[in-house]
Amino acid sequence: MIDFDLWIDPDDRKRHRLVERALEEYFMQRLADYPHLRLPGPDPYDYDAPFNRLYTTLVERAREYCLREYCYSPTPMQLSRAFYRAVARSNKVILDSHHGDSHPSDPD
Repeated sequence: MIDFDLWIDPDDRKRHRLVERALEEYFMQRLADYPHLRLPGPDPYDYDAPFNRLYTTLVERAREYCLREYCYSPTPMQLSRAFYRAVARSNKVILDSHHGDSHPSDPD
């Protein structure tokens, strides 16, 4: 059963943009509630890493928020995109350059 508003009524772009902006602000506010957060370490797929657990929790809460406040069912992609936009804007998230896929090249 399709229950995502974006799929049910793709032409209502104004409403989709409104909810996506609200989601991004929702995530910004939630991120502000935490001390500084480091992005996942050497293994970004470690589901037990604090940042990844936070993602899962906040996305589920954001979905409930949209259903409650806007009677709107966001797609997983809308939730994820809004979350990572908020992460990019937040001054609470720290990107440690020693983590992730990019490593400095050895001069040898």
